[in-house]
Amino acid sequence: MKVNYIDAKKIVYPVKHSEGWFGVSYNMNIYRGCHHGCIYCDSRSDVYQIKNFDEVKTKKNVKQKLESELITKKKTGIIGMGAMSDPYNKFESELGLTRESLKLIDKYGFGVNIVTKSDLIVRDLDILKRIQKHSSVIVCMTITTYDDELAKIIEPGAPTTTARFKALEELVKCDIYSGITLMPILPKINDNTENIEKIIKKAGEIGAEFISPFYGLTLRKGQREYFYDKLNRYFIGATDFYQKQFGSDYSCHSTNNKQLYELTEKLCNKFSIKYKMKDIIDKSRDYVIEGQISLF
Repeated sequence: MKVNYIDAKKIVYPVKHSEGWFGVSYNMNIYRGCHHGCIYCDSRSDVYQIKNFDEVKTKKNVKQKLESELITKKKTGIIGMGAMSDPYNKFESELGLTRESLKLIDKYGFGVNIVTKSDLIVRDLDILKRIQKHSSVIVCMTITTYDDELAKIIEPGAPTTTARFKALEELVKCDIYSGITLMPILPKINDNTENIEKIIKKAGEIGAEFISPFYGLTLRKGQREYFYDKLNRYFIGATDFYQKQFGSDYSCHSTNNKQLYELTEKLCNKFSIKYKMKDIIDKSRDYVIEGQISLF
């Protein structure tokens, strides 16, 4: 595979509501597109104007641009990675752009929130430990199904659920503040109590610190058509259910929503897992070893 490069005016963008999503103050996507092929990915939506989202491209001169931006920031804070494209794609093991970016985040005293489905993240444990000495590190491993076979259908290019749990366990053992983004959960596909219970129990067994759930998914033009095409191929009758139940709704919540959140609260309390965003953010500060916590 050969990566294509694209021009980008900026690498880091400010976030208006930092306390809403893991305390993130800035967002950064050094790659555009993703190899995971998830059938539900919101980043396929027309609103983002990304043609062929399955083709991964990277921004030119990432290291130089990122350093020039970080050095001029008047305030540090938590930089979010993975909001649009997974920072650990198939090119990353060779290019190391995410790793180099983490080095700069450490150098200039920022914290980081990483959302990923890849076990490649354990490669960068050494840098995450360095960042956590002075700022918050919040690693989110996205897990939507306990079943590896179902994961191969809805997330065909991503590492298996088993591999993700193994990576999460290693992060926890190395004392990196880590947990699960349990989202999206697809109505009539993986929004059953058995799936959610297995994921949370496994999280408790390996010592995950938090779980952030969303029992449903979002659908917009472009993404919706892609999603329905995959449903027609793998889940007969599912498209009819979605069209009747949700129509053109943006937020499509599970019909088991109430039951699943009650189960989440019960099990998370049992295993001492944080599940409210404010509690998740507050707990991350306990892991910072020294210096001023980098949040604002």
